[in-house]
Amino acid sequence: MKFIDEFRQGTAAEKLATQINRKAKGRPMTFMEVCGTHTMAIARYGIRELLPQSVSLISGPGCPVCVTPNQTIDRAIALSRQPDIMITTFGDMMKVPGSTSSLDLEHARGRDIRVVTSTLECLTLTRENPDKKVIFLGVGFETTAPTIAVSLMEAQKSDLSNYFVLCAHKTMPHAMKALSEGDVKINGYICPGHVSAITGSRIYEFLARDFGISCVVAGFEPLDILQSILMLVTQVQDENPQVEIQYTRVVTPDGNPSAQQVMDDVFEPYDSEWRGIGVIPESGLRIRKAFQQWDAEVQIPVEVELTKEPKGCLCGQVLQGRVKPPQCSHFGKTCTPDNPVGPCMVSSEGTCAAYFKYHL
Repeated sequence: MKFIDEFRQGTAAEKLATQINRKAKGRPMTFMEVCGTHTMAIARYGIRELLPQSVSLISGPGCPVCVTPNQTIDRAIALSRQPDIMITTFGDMMKVPGSTSSLDLEHARGRDIRVVTSTLECLTLTRENPDKKVIFLGVGFETTAPTIAVSLMEAQKSDLSNYFVLCAHKTMPHAMKALSEGDVKINGYICPGHVSAITGSRIYEFLARDFGISCVVAGFEPLDILQSILMLVTQVQDENPQVEIQYTRVVTPDGNPSAQQVMDDVFEPYDSEWRGIGVIPESGLRIRKAFQQWDAEVQIPVEVELTKEPKGCLCGQVLQGRVKPPQCSHFGKTCTPDNPVGPCMVSSEGTCAAYFKYHL
């Protein structure tokens, strides 16, 4: 008996689906998930197929790999071509296409690029390779940003002069604000559980207050997601938009103050580009001046090729919930997980990857 079995019971799922159908009463509603783990879970467990036709689920920019701009990938590739550089990154970043190459292709050409599972592993590599400038490609939302912040604190404490971070971290609230101001009608958000464990649920209150959009922080098992949808449907029918937490076993209103403090000590907000979407004000994190000694972009200048976007790729539209992956002419033909055209097909949390794996 696994602890997760209770969250995957078919009979309970059917009951929740029936309750959703009864509560929705045929009223059209559109809910967006902004977490790649939710995107995969919704596809894997056939959540859409359990819902009434009036309730639609669309995917937002919840995959950090997918929203990392081409220019950042191109810079990492350019850095990897330097003789004294070691690039370290999480595995999902390897196949993400830049303008003319990828980290995976550069590794095949002999560049020193290594997949790590944590910044602790990266710091170990830094100490073991004093003749190398070891650069960690820092990609992710509020979930992973604290761990990268701690690594910079450790580098400062230990005086690791050959450790650097190429920072591409982004934060969720300003992206959700930009989506809410757009022309895609969103009745409610399935809010990210991982991010919210760090930030707390209060960061979404402006969405209910200023935009009248319902919010429920959800767990990742099928019953978690179905219960969250039922909570959203209830809010919409009652015309009572608010922020609720379904994932109470992990998330609190205030989140993790220690992790928040670490991020604030090391990073500062700035206007950041999201791939396929554009610049969103105050949505990125960059390294503060006190830690710029370890900022790869500041300390290691490199000529970066002219950024190019793949012709015909609709990843930007997919990330805004404007189109579904099968509407892209590349999907499943010229764009597959083995030969991706855009980042949404690369990541294990990408919307196109989820559709390819479970709906094709």
